[in-house]
Amino acid sequence: MSRFKRRRAVISASNRPDRFPDLLQFLQELTQSVFGRRNPWTWAACIPLAIAIVSVFSFSASAQDGPPDAATLKGILDAIWITIAAVLVIFMNAGFGMLETGFCRQKNAVNILSKNLIVFALATLIFWAVGYSFMFATDNSFIGLSGFFLGSDDPGTYGLDPFPAGLPVSVAFLFQAAFAGTAATIVSGAVAERIRFDAFLLFSILLVGISYPITGHWVWSGNAWLGDLGFSDFAGSTVVHSVGGWAALMGAAILGPRMGKYEGGQARAIPGHNMSIATLGCLILWIGWFGFNPGSVLAADETVPYIALTTNLAAAAGGVVATMTSWATSGKPDLSMIINGILAGLVGITAGCDGVDFFGAVIVGGIAGLIVVFSVGFIDSVLKIDDPVGATSVHLVCGMWGTLAVGLFNTESGLFYGGGFQQVINQFIGIATIGGMTVLFSTIFWYALKATIGIRVEADEESMGLDVGEHGMEAYSGFMKDSTMMGVGSSTPEG
Repeated sequence: MSRFKRRRAVISASNRPDRFPDLLQFLQELTQSVFGRRNPWTWAACIPLAIAIVSVFSFSASAQDGPPDAATLKGILDAIWITIAAVLVIFMNAGFGMLETGFCRQKNAVNILSKNLIVFALATLIFWAVGYSFMFATDNSFIGLSGFFLGSDDPGTYGLDPFPAGLPVSVAFLFQAAFAGTAATIVSGAVAERIRFDAFLLFSILLVGISYPITGHWVWSGNAWLGDLGFSDFAGSTVVHSVGGWAALMGAAILGPRMGKYEGGQARAIPGHNMSIATLGCLILWIGWFGFNPGSVLAADETVPYIALTTNLAAAAGGVVATMTSWATSGKPDLSMIINGILAGLVGITAGCDGVDFFGAVIVGGIAGLIVVFSVGFIDSVLKIDDPVGATSVHLVCGMWGTLAVGLFNTESGLFYGGGFQQVINQFIGIATIGGMTVLFSTIFWYALKATIGIRVEADEESMGLDVGEHGMEAYSGFMKDSTMMGVGSSTPEG
């Protein structure tokens, strides 16, 4: 019996009239005993209880026609869990938007929010059209070349087993589209406050449509040469985060720093305007990661809560270590470093969250929290690459660390657990190969856009703010602005 026929049988059974008198009489007596016989709302209280109990009776009636077998029930449960996980990952776009907006200046808030909102819409469409096929079609080891626009009726085209052994194509696509959008969103923060809106949108299309799916194909597809080599990246420390980080680094370097960032060869702080929403953005990302990592199991089984715990331990360790490190080096516990430490721990554990023990998760996350503090300063002051939110440090540097950590802390193949050096070597090969290809693609894309439409706004538009120049509106229209907020290096957030 098909699902639609089974549903009609359920509805028909639930409408059998001989069930209702006894049921309603029972419910009336139950609610009268709770609310009192004189309560005029007794019958109203029966309604939700009746709906719930009729639903149970209906399921019992449908079960008499033949319940689904265990494999089908497992397939349904898997599909529902991965759909929920996909929604959690999609909600991370809200976290990225709030985090980046808070870390940047008031005059660019609308621009940053607009980028973070529209980029997922664009990523969904381009990934549906070509990206998903490039990444998961199994007809070629370099790039998939079939099943565009989700047009194939055969799940094997995309490396999936038929349902219920495998996920429905629609569910698998939704989950992977959320990941693709994350890779593009990472770039937004590093190029914030001076990039043209149209240039960013075009670069996002190129990244999600070409670069990201090609390198992802090498690891996660059914014909993955890096995966077959032994490279392991469970949920995407490199496949997602380092790819976004490399693209962000090249974009920030080619764009150049914001006006007033470097004066006399020294980096100057440009404070963010709203640390409250930046903190909320961090918490949203932390919650969303429980879809990102546990969802990558691609099934509802006993490993899901284990991965959720390793993820949480690493995030906590990253936040604590980053707090202590910034406190020791600057004399103050910097909130921005607490935020980036938590995110660093999350990025770091993403590659190995399924294969480390709890102590390993704490060590991986703690080292990521240590690394991110020094990486932010190094990129900002030594390399003189202006990254307003620290995206390259969090996603690129800690993504590489987390990927390498698989070769050290995996309980089966890791060096520290008797696995030898082979997994470490495999991890280095994957990091270098994917990083090199992403740098190549990103450099070509950025310079092509620079030579055609241009990638940076005019100086007067950057000074005035991209909200007015690019969008013709303000994020906080009607609020008074302090005249002292116009100085780039002032102690108050700049407007």
